[in-house]
Amino acid sequence: MTNSPPRILAIHAHPDDIELQCAGTLALLKDRGCEIVYCTMTAGDLGSMELSQKEIAAVRRGEAEKAAALLGAEYVCGEFGDLAIFNDDPSRRRVTEIIRKARPDIVITAPHRDYHCDHEATGTLVRDACFGSTIPNYKTHQWDPAPYLDHLPHLYYVDPVEGTDYYGNPQTPAFVIDISSKIDLKLEMLACHASQRDWLRKIHGMDEYIDSCRRWSATRGQEHGFEYGEGFSQHKGHPFPHDNLLKQILDK
Repeated sequence: MTNSPPRILAIHAHPDDIELQCAGTLALLKDRGCEIVYCTMTAGDLGSMELSQKEIAAVRRGEAEKAAALLGAEYVCGEFGDLAIFNDDPSRRRVTEIIRKARPDIVITAPHRDYHCDHEATGTLVRDACFGSTIPNYKTHQWDPAPYLDHLPHLYYVDPVEGTDYYGNPQTPAFVIDISSKIDLKLEMLACHASQRDWLRKIHGMDEYIDSCRRWSATRGQEHGFEYGEGFSQHKGHPFPHDNLLKQILDK
């Protein structure tokens, strides 16, 4: 890693997951000069009661690009399908290529315990692809492959949705970032995903998209003395870095 600001890759399952779980932290990192690549594994191709998969995917890619633009981030889509993210070798090689192209010093991804199978599979794939990204002989079979990384990035997991696992059991983050100064931008980014709000209203009877995000951010923040917060846990398994680079940057 050089003396320039660290590069950040935020990679989660669906359009809107990044906004819900870590957009405030990304905005703080952007203020500190970090370059951010913003990746959704899928384009949200199952997220409509009326549109075809191809049509809703185009809509939701556009919404994700709009949200990323508010942050000044580069948007990438992994082009997996909804409910079709699996921890297998072709998928791992695809994610490895995304990581190698992004050249991150910090990777922020989905937790291994969450309410949605795509979230859990994403966290596992990203962990393993980070490791694979440093191995020269682990080929990604792309027509113009990026070179391997010369260091393992620092790896972090966001909170699961509403702080619980698949069974509703509370999950405690290792630390919480104060995002009070960025809550308005976080919610503005989330509001870009109008089609997801429509989907949640129709299939789940849920019409509190923005307000529920605000409430959860307030809950996490107030547990730690902040108005609004986002929770994280760091992956410290061998041989990943153990120093908390994310918090070091934000504490400056």
